[in-house]
Amino acid sequence: MSSQTVELLVGGMTCSSCAARIEKKLNRMPGVEATVNYATEKATVSLPADTTIEQAIATIENTGYTATAPQPAAHDTDEQSGEQDPELVTLRQRLLISAALALPVMVLSMIPVLQFPNWQWLTLTLAAPVATWGAWPFHRAAWINARHGAATMDTLISVGVLAAFSWSLYALFFGMAGHTGMTMTFAFTASPGSGAAEIYLEVAAAVTVFLLAGRYFEARAKRRSGAALRALLELGARDVAVLVDGQETRVPVSALQVGDLFVVRPGEKVASDGQVVDGNSAVDVSMLTGESVPVEVGPGDTVVGATLNSGGRLTVRASRVGSDTELAQMARLVEQAQTGKAEIQRLADRVSAVFVPVVIGIAVLTLTSWLLLGASPELAFSAAVATLIIACPCALGLATPTALLVGSGRGSQLGILIKGPQVLESTRQVDTIVLDKTGTITTGRMTLTDTIPVHGVTTTQLLRLAGSAERNSEHPVAAAIVRGAAAQVGELPASEAFASQQGLGVQALVDGHLVLVGRPSWLTEQWQIRLPADLEDTRRRLEAAGRTAVAVAWDGAVQGVLAVADTVRPTSAAAVSAFKDLGLRPILLTGDNHRVADAIAAEVGITEVIADVLPADKADVVTRLRQQGRTVAMVGDGVNDAIALATADLGIAMGSGSDVAIEASDLTIIRTDLLAAADAIRLSRRTLRTIKGNLFWAFAYNVAALPLAALGMLNPLVAGAAMALSSVFVVSNSLRLRRFTALVTPDTSETVSAPQSRNTAAQPA
Repeated sequence: MSSQTVELLVGGMTCSSCAARIEKKLNRMPGVEATVNYATEKATVSLPADTTIEQAIATIENTGYTATAPQPAAHDTDEQSGEQDPELVTLRQRLLISAALALPVMVLSMIPVLQFPNWQWLTLTLAAPVATWGAWPFHRAAWINARHGAATMDTLISVGVLAAFSWSLYALFFGMAGHTGMTMTFAFTASPGSGAAEIYLEVAAAVTVFLLAGRYFEARAKRRSGAALRALLELGARDVAVLVDGQETRVPVSALQVGDLFVVRPGEKVASDGQVVDGNSAVDVSMLTGESVPVEVGPGDTVVGATLNSGGRLTVRASRVGSDTELAQMARLVEQAQTGKAEIQRLADRVSAVFVPVVIGIAVLTLTSWLLLGASPELAFSAAVATLIIACPCALGLATPTALLVGSGRGSQLGILIKGPQVLESTRQVDTIVLDKTGTITTGRMTLTDTIPVHGVTTTQLLRLAGSAERNSEHPVAAAIVRGAAAQVGELPASEAFASQQGLGVQALVDGHLVLVGRPSWLTEQWQIRLPADLEDTRRRLEAAGRTAVAVAWDGAVQGVLAVADTVRPTSAAAVSAFKDLGLRPILLTGDNHRVADAIAAEVGITEVIADVLPADKADVVTRLRQQGRTVAMVGDGVNDAIALATADLGIAMGSGSDVAIEASDLTIIRTDLLAAADAIRLSRRTLRTIKGNLFWAFAYNVAALPLAALGMLNPLVAGAAMALSSVFVVSNSLRLRRFTALVTPDTSETVSAPQSRNTAAQPA
């Protein structure tokens, strides 16, 4: 029986338990397999032939949530990115209005000298909208959970807010709290029945505002989940020069069709996947493959959309357009990796799933027991309300946001961005770290590394003539030679009669010499100039070490060899050592060949290397490691790493890389320093320990007072004070994260310096 897989946008989820509930309901449908992701707010549903999308949507709606089929993405990504999420705007408005109303309530309730006659009625007027309209998201979620026999932190928040507000109404209208001249008094012990003279509106207002703030910042982070896909799509060209009857016509890329001929000039992006029919050039494919050296292409070679033409003019015949291109397929892979990534259930929800029903049960038992023992209804109700208020999770709501706020703030000072609390547990469990090569371990920029002149030729002379000959070339290898020569020699002389053969070499007249710089094979085949045996051996050693070697000739003979390479970052070896100290197993994963990868790995101290991998293969490697029972962190910076970053348990993006990699990751390293990745893991683990400590003490303060409240020995106002004390402790504990120190300070991170080269004369092998 055939089936179809659809993606539904799910609304109304407030925690990961909501996603689990929806997933459970969908999987109960005959033949249906579903996965619901709380972070992306999407449900991936595999439906049998006899089940419709409408039936799946109805099941989600009957569970208490909303569901719609996703609309086709608009072409104008700039317009989309400028729009604000209506739900986020509403939540922000709810937070700001509630905070403005709650502040005077808290001030009046806590400072007796400000309590003017009948002040309590003003606080009621201000607190009522906060406890009802402001806390509505919690009340709604609690009602949905109650309908399905479940309890989360929303349940405890809602019950606590309503209990404090309801008791305040009772005290104002039926007790003594509404009398003129009433003031709030504070006592650690309470006489039976005294709760009727106290109001707890500040408790209801403060809890609502604190937790609305946490909910808002969480929602804002979640709304970025689609940014990776937008960044991927924005990588492609927006328009293209199509050849029609020999004339170029500029049209939008969306109008390009299979079989069309289009032109790609130097510096332009290739508009779509296709085959070169005319021209030669070097194409920078590092954003897709991770290969540091540009790929030489000519007639008959294939090119991929969104790669950069860094050399000559190309004419390409489109072979795949639109959703069939490699870029579009990569976007789908990133989305699938994000959707299939298991979301760690939040610690507070896990604890409150047990704590909430227990507290409610204790409150009901307290009320019933006092009534059966013959106590007055006022005393029984006061004890029950104190029990609920002492358990109200003000500190619980602060435990995660405050630690994350301080930890992320300290991280930003060190060049580390933590995207949300859901990534922290992965940092503790990670035991394997997979490292991309280009732009992560290495600088991602070609530099001159070796200068080997023949006997009788000086290093200065070799660099001066070679650098001058390469000045007019746009090839990245030529650019590296020019930078290196200028740094060591100074101003380079002018050249004349420049000519270039794409991918082979250049020729130019410099100081009366015909200077040739290029591949040794080009010198041999076109100019009948061969490398001496000693230079040939040197060239082989250089290439075996992962460098790209070019020969320099003038006056009809080879005068030296230059080598360029993507150099290792100064802190990469120390970073690999730090990873090992953290108990992580480092693995080098790259699209480069084994020769280059092995040389880089040996230099930084990595023993396990996986090379010659395509973008999708990187994700497969990560998946295979996870299937072996390992918890995997992935560090990368390119578009080619985005799928692996999203697939890994923990994705760490180097901030110097592409927007796609950054958006697909969990942690972002702003500094171009791999050692900062070790700092990121250390800081994340420290932040997680702080959150766990906060959660423990948030409950410990309240749980310790539960017996006192149940025995009628604790005024609900004291319950609010205990809750405030636990909040102060949680905030103070979180502030300790400001003292976190990095392995290196930001001012010691890598800076771009003049390329260094080894200047040696060629010696016989």
